Amino acid sequence: MEQTNLGTEKIGKLLKTFGIPCIISLIVNALYNIIDQIFIGWGVNYLGNGATNIVFPIVIICLAFALMFGDGTSAFLSLKLGQKKQEEAEKGVANGIIAGTIVSIVLCVIVLMFLPQLLNIFGCTDTLREYALSYGYVIAIGLPFSMIGTILNSIIRSDGSPKYAMASMVIGAILNIILDPIFIFDWGLDLGVQGAAIATVISQFVTFIINILYISQFKTIKLNKESFKFDIGMATSVAMLGISSLITQMSIVVVIAVQNTIFKEYGELSKFGSDIPLTVIGIVIKISQILNSIVIGIAAGSQPIVGFNYGAQKYDRVKQTLKIVLACSIGVSTIAFILFQTIPEQLIGIFGSGDELYTEFACLTFRIFLMFTILNAVQISSGIFFQAIGKPVKAAFLTLSRQILLFIPAAIILSKYFNIMGVIYAQPLADGIAFLIAGILLIVEVRSLGKKAKTSYAISGEKDNKVKLSKEKMIITITREYGSGGRYVAKLLAQKLGLKFYDKDLIEIISNESGLSAEYIEENEQNIHGNLLSSFNTRYFNNLSNDDNLFIAESKSIKKVAEKGACVIVGRCSNYILRDNKHVINVFLYSDDEHKVRRAVKYYGLKEKTALKEINRINRNREKHYNYYTHEEWRKFDNYDLCVNVDKLGVEKTAELIERFVREEQQRHN
Repeated sequence: MEQTNLGTEKIGKLLKTFGIPCIISLIVNALYNIIDQIFIGWGVNYLGNGATNIVFPIVIICLAFALMFGDGTSAFLSLKLGQKKQEEAEKGVANGIIAGTIVSIVLCVIVLMFLPQLLNIFGCTDTLREYALSYGYVIAIGLPFSMIGTILNSIIRSDGSPKYAMASMVIGAILNIILDPIFIFDWGLDLGVQGAAIATVISQFVTFIINILYISQFKTIKLNKESFKFDIGMATSVAMLGISSLITQMSIVVVIAVQNTIFKEYGELSKFGSDIPLTVIGIVIKISQILNSIVIGIAAGSQPIVGFNYGAQKYDRVKQTLKIVLACSIGVSTIAFILFQTIPEQLIGIFGSGDELYTEFACLTFRIFLMFTILNAVQISSGIFFQAIGKPVKAAFLTLSRQILLFIPAAIILSKYFNIMGVIYAQPLADGIAFLIAGILLIVEVRSLGKKAKTSYAISGEKDNKVKLSKEKMIITITREYGSGGRYVAKLLAQKLGLKFYDKDLIEIISNESGLSAEYIEENEQNIHGNLLSSFNTRYFNNLSNDDNLFIAESKSIKKVAEKGACVIVGRCSNYILRDNKHVINVFLYSDDEHKVRRAVKYYGLKEKTALKEINRINRNREKHYNYYTHEEWRKFDNYDLCVNVDKLGVEKTAELIERFVREEQQRHN
């Protein structure tokens, strides 16, 4: 989609374009987990399903590491291609694949060696143990194929072949459906839960082979023997870009571990025992995953639409998109709610038959555990909406609040009073509170949309200058410490030389380039969010974090304004971004602490007692951002043509000094 279409095309059409592929991918993933349970339920019994639910957290842990390397590698690929660093992109992809392969083999060995102990951690009972071991050992053998296939799938999407990636997943899922009855039922090989695991591993192996074949067909890079030289530093950089995907999946493991432990401990005190709750809860959650897949797909499909129009300050289109997303999500959730409340016996019956207690607990779980399904649609959509408008901390908080911050404490507390039913009651309680939090944040944000005014940051220099630097395309970049007076020096310099001055006017340009909101850019540029909360929720279907997207957009915008003619550009790694431009003069401005504090108190309104602490915090963030994206040192004077202590001459005379230096440089080049 062209960006202009995002601002003018009918929103319904755009949502279909972006949302349907998301929904299909998520549903295929959800079905992959469910198919085994359906056939096991009919071919073995409900205890077989209980066993697969016990093994499931182990699979999620391995998936977490696969996504860390897969999403991290695809993010690294996109980032380096944006920087036009072809060789680094190739090495990053190769090292991501190598590191992921090593970790997958290590995890395979660990699971094979310690499977009984791992099953105990996730609440395995004596009744389920034999089934879980039979299923788990086979699944463990296939972990390298599953993990490497997942890693490659993310990279293939990032390489611009989402259809190929989707096809490999769909082929694997269809093959699993075909093989399950052959390996499980009496009329086939009659291997029970072990047969289901074998069918899954074969299907994963086929997906693995299909994705391996793509390596020689990469569109944006070409991998060779040189690329596959292992570099632990490069592999670590790649992995860190995918850390949020790891944390997201591991949070699921924590939730499953807690609820399984409670079911095992308190189940024996109830008429249902431990095995029935452990089996039913896994099935109910996986059925609800199909609903969540549709809701997340709709909301995730709206991300580029909301982000672009928010950045372009077309707030009416943002509101309209949000209304459609909420309406569609609530509509889907309402249908699901009706099904959960009216036909729970039929739904659980899809996964085979059980005794009266099994059916009774399943009906209770569907009706109570999923009672506030409709409210979840708002909570999920709100989280993705905040991510789209460049507010990842709020988005992460909404994602964490429902399960980690609310459900786990509620389950632990309520189970002490209501035994296993405490877990069942905990979910609607968590859903209700999470909905209220999401609703309040969403209402406040929507109301603020109508109040936002368009701000122009453009500052033009004088046009009647004697020296026509614009013809020479002379570019001056000003890198400065916070509190040094560097921005004012740069502004004076632009006026003296008659050049265009780019600082905050770049924000609107970058917003249009990235789809991130102007507000988010202004608050977060020249920062790297090291905390997990800020990156936790940034990669639904975009393999780059907002920090990465922002840097790429800044790079493109800075190069564009530099191509237009002579100008002065402040900060944003511009000296590094324009390093190949022979007309660039790079200046670094600094100051001592005393003068920085004085300026910050006088001009920036900081309190004298805390000014130095705030100044140092901002400068640390600038340095961290610069070092991360340039692999250079921010304060290393060798990176600049001229470094000036502003305190020695003052702001005005520093501007004059740089002016003279620039004119002399121009004459020298002439």
